[in-house]
Amino acid sequence: MAQDGSGTPRLTLVLGGARSGKSAYAERLIEALPPPWLYVATAQAWDDEMRARIAQHRARRSGGWETREAPRDLAGVLDGTEPGRPVLVDCLTLWLTNALLAEADRSEAGLAAETAALVEACARHPGPLVLVSNEVGLGIVPDNALARRFRDETGRLHQRLAALADRVVLTVAGLPLVVKGE
Repeated sequence: MAQDGSGTPRLTLVLGGARSGKSAYAERLIEALPPPWLYVATAQAWDDEMRARIAQHRARRSGGWETREAPRDLAGVLDGTEPGRPVLVDCLTLWLTNALLAEADRSEAGLAAETAALVEACARHPGPLVLVSNEVGLGIVPDNALARRFRDETGRLHQRLAALADRVVLTVAGLPLVVKGE
């Protein structure tokens, strides 16, 4: 397991369903490390409900956090962070949604290239890096092609990142279940 001198995994992937406690758990992992901490937000506030969710996340975080928004260029933001600075990305499924919706005027190869760039940026990131994502593959098969593609692309992205990760955690009802690593 690639770790820094503190025993902190270089790359942790935190998965879970909606309201499973994955973001709060990931924040605690980062806050156990020396600040300053970087929160990379992928959400876009398109409506009042999403603005309220973003405000709730911000209010939960203590001082010591810097926030950078990366609804699309997540690989670029990761490549631009200072080595050794604790980084939290929340969340990959929102980033993937943004990429899928932006792909409407491009080929499927565009999404594959963006996903590959993200995986490569995570692979070369010195850490500590904590990635949060929704586990969407445990439910029913979606009834439309876009939703099925989203589910499939999310599953493929999770598999690639889990293979790179030193630690993978699944959160269920606020409880972290370690799937890989310590």
